[in-house]
Amino acid sequence: MTRLFNDPAAFKDDMVEGFVAAYGRYVRRVPDCSGVMRASGPVPGKVGVIVGGGSGHYPAFCGLVGTGLADGAVIGDIFTSPSTEQAYRVGKAVDTGAGVLFSFGNYAGDVINFGLAESRLRDEGVDSRTVLVTDDIASAPPGAESKRRGIAGDFVVFKAAGAAAEQGLPIDEVERLARKANDRTRTLGAAFAGCTFPGAADPLFTVDPAEMELGLGIHGEPGVRTVERLSAAELAAALTDAVLAERPEGADGRAAVILNGLGATKYEELFVVWKDVLPRLSAAGIEVVTPEVGELVTSLDMAGCSLTLCWLDDELAALWNAPADTPAFRRGDLSGWVVTHGGETPAMEDTAVLDKEDVAFAAGVIAETAGPVNEEALRSAATVRACLAAMLAAVAGAERSLGELDAIAGDGDHGRGMVRGLRAACRSADDPALGPAGVLRAAGAAWADAGGGTSGALWGALLRAVGDAIGDEEPPDTATVAVGLVSGVAAIESLGGAERGDKTLLDALIPFQKALSGAGNAPIGPAWRAAADVAVAAAEATRDLVPKVGRARPLAERSVGTPDPGAVSLALCVRAVAGVLDPEGGAR
Repeated sequence: MTRLFNDPAAFKDDMVEGFVAAYGRYVRRVPDCSGVMRASGPVPGKVGVIVGGGSGHYPAFCGLVGTGLADGAVIGDIFTSPSTEQAYRVGKAVDTGAGVLFSFGNYAGDVINFGLAESRLRDEGVDSRTVLVTDDIASAPPGAESKRRGIAGDFVVFKAAGAAAEQGLPIDEVERLARKANDRTRTLGAAFAGCTFPGAADPLFTVDPAEMELGLGIHGEPGVRTVERLSAAELAAALTDAVLAERPEGADGRAAVILNGLGATKYEELFVVWKDVLPRLSAAGIEVVTPEVGELVTSLDMAGCSLTLCWLDDELAALWNAPADTPAFRRGDLSGWVVTHGGETPAMEDTAVLDKEDVAFAAGVIAETAGPVNEEALRSAATVRACLAAMLAAVAGAERSLGELDAIAGDGDHGRGMVRGLRAACRSADDPALGPAGVLRAAGAAWADAGGGTSGALWGALLRAVGDAIGDEEPPDTATVAVGLVSGVAAIESLGGAERGDKTLLDALIPFQKALSGAGNAPIGPAWRAAADVAVAAAEATRDLVPKVGRARPLAERSVGTPDPGAVSLALCVRAVAGVLDPEGGAR
């Protein structure tokens, strides 16, 4: 388990501070941001390569910032996407006019937040591109590669992009080579024990000592299949045969190979597995180019390993062997160096605590949205703040149970992320000069920034949409709020690519929105309470659904029988708001 921490909610911030203090010769903090960049600053005329995702994966992501690899890294909370604002700030910091390339694993929260940052940079004239990593063969079948997760293959793609950019290639070429590396990379992993969040008493999942999980993710998800525990040689065969089965057409037999430890598997154990992997690859006619055995993309303290093959050609082999110098990965010039079997081996959060970085972006939003507000609107704003406070209290009380729901087929961080986002929302909206729209816009911006992940982006969009609809001139009525919810639903569908029936928060939100819309001009208190009851029932009904998007999709069958955590937390929130808008309704 993770034993060394102070405040569990501040684990990521403490980690980044210590990392920068230890490796100041390589990296420095991006101002007002949880990201880092090269200590020497951006190189004029060079494409800026930015990697990122949640923390808990070191050396990925911040440990890969340096010459020959990344120019910057954006770091979210444990297993949680960084926010749009954080990604945007790192992009601005490393851009010198040649453009920036974001690369990260294919997870919904990362896709949403990095995508919004890319769009924002493009609007400001920065040529911004994204290359998703989709190497995990367990998460989708052949033919559906775009739906696959990014796991240890992240490193191969980052290395290709970083080496190409270091050579001074234009952004079109850097993007092409990174995509080529991703298209030729395949990974399969296995786990023997789950990982434990700082401050948590139990791991996200447990494994019977006689069994193992095959096809795991890197966010604390169990595997897609439970199998009998294998010996090192048997595991080597299972992993090798699976990745070899997806050999791309036209591959010439050269491959970059990574045997990656997930955090609690000792290097000695990995070497025992590698002893059996290498001859099996050689027997299949594979020429192994500069293999890596060790930890490159971890999952906190998870016990397990994964095998990655990237099928090389001349240009990818040159990028794979190119020099690099970062805190966690260093390579001299190894061009032409090859190892074959028998060859010589050369030496070689419980509750969120908000700080000034969490509210910096929201402060700007408040300044933009504050305007003349009448006394009636100020009273309405006070009610909105009370609703946010009630939501925070309800979610904080259910934080652990929401995390347990999320751990069934996800990473177990949903409760902590919701609390973190709501706490930031309440703090940032606490300005007595704001009207109801200003409160919701500021709260939405702060939630998206501090909450990070999918939930942060979606709840931020929802609050902003409702704020835009109700305005600051008149007290919001039922019909106006319902119009805002329609816009909020549309924004969430657009951002997340989900629809009703996919087992997401939409399965509670859409019934809630329809019930409130159907109330017409009825008083908002009773109408909201009735709609909240619909949302609670709809959230409970998600236990029978199979997830079709997001991190739970590869473990879809495991989630059947368990309600969706996002739908449950939404139902908790709207029910808490009912207690503010209709305080006597519960007694009726």
